[in-house]
Amino acid sequence: MKTFQTLSELASLVGQEVAVSDWITITQQQVNLFAEATGDHQWIHVDVEKAKAGPFGGPIAHGFLTLSLLPRFFESSFEVVQSRMGVNYGLNKVRFMAPVPVGSRLRARMKLLSSTPIDNDGIQMTWEVAIEREGHAKPVCVAESLSRRYP
Repeated sequence: MKTFQTLSELASLVGQEVAVSDWITITQQQVNLFAEATGDHQWIHVDVEKAKAGPFGGPIAHGFLTLSLLPRFFESSFEVVQSRMGVNYGLNKVRFMAPVPVGSRLRARMKLLSSTPIDNDGIQMTWEVAIEREGHAKPVCVAESLSRRYP
């Protein structure tokens, strides 16, 4: 995990890959709990036996489950000592580029695209987040994530 003392120290890294998250293993329990929370019970996610005969040879994670891991990826990647709060501000674009079979290990690479001062001495940051599946060159998801941080 990287540590930055101030928001300005982090903001100075525009155009650079700032951090890489820890690996996360996607479990069937996570997929099932996500299905319960969202009501998305598509068989390719939750019916293990049927999914074995499907196009991916087993169940895959929901794309939105993969996307919902963004806060966890950020949290495991870096901290800003003099920041009391961070807020998810939204997304500009998201692409799900490859399936995530249950049992896969994922991590994220975060590149800071922009940093803009906002009210209350905060900054709004635009991040390119590429979520990788271990052992595969192509990202499973690429998202442009917006966040705000305050000192």
